[in-house]
Amino acid sequence: MAGSTSSEHGRLIRKMETIAVLTEPEKAALAGLPMRLKDFAEDTDLVREGDTPQECCLILEGFICRYKLLGQGQRQIFSFHLPGDIADLQCLQLSVMDHSVGALVPGRCAYIPHTALRELTDRFPAIAAAFWRDILIDAAIFREWLAGVGRRTAHQRIAHLICEVCTRLKSLKLIDDHVFDLPVTQAELGDALGLSTVHVNRVLQDLRRAGLITSKGRRLVIEDWPKLQEAGDFDPAYLHLRAPEGR
Repeated sequence: MAGSTSSEHGRLIRKMETIAVLTEPEKAALAGLPMRLKDFAEDTDLVREGDTPQECCLILEGFICRYKLLGQGQRQIFSFHLPGDIADLQCLQLSVMDHSVGALVPGRCAYIPHTALRELTDRFPAIAAAFWRDILIDAAIFREWLAGVGRRTAHQRIAHLICEVCTRLKSLKLIDDHVFDLPVTQAELGDALGLSTVHVNRVLQDLRRAGLITSKGRRLVIEDWPKLQEAGDFDPAYLHLRAPEGR
């Protein structure tokens, strides 16, 4: 990669390399994408349901969720997104957002014009295929979460989610071990996993008592990775990662 590659473009390239093989010209092309940088506050919507965006939003810092508000104000979280993710990539083909993308903590993003992304994918079919693969992996994550909400116990759902976030962070080289910040409230975990806040609290206490995790504030430590995987019925195959964590 060229030495002039910005840290912002580097985030995108690193993410894409977790799911696809990129040549040096393809990396250089990604490094040349125009970006409009923006800082955002906690509980900020980056893209709203009903919007017709002309840009895609690349997450640079923070912890993002994809969600939908129901008629009585109830929220269902569909997935969590990490630095390097383009959480609204489907907008290149679907002109109207049918859900929202919101920030759970303060962070930073880069908006990339659709015109630039379309020109890029026209010139580099392998990048177009990598973006398509990224969207398919999002769909695989949705299926896994749906299976969890429909058939896994509360303990399995929470253990599975912790394993997923840890695996994805490691693949992005954002953490080295099984220690990371999980900036999600118990209410937000409930919105993601179909559980009450009280139930989430009880399960987390059970996982601590079993010696599987410890936590202090947002910092979470996985004390026994094999047993947590077993407790969560976690198989990372659905993440389709090229990194060792995903094999």
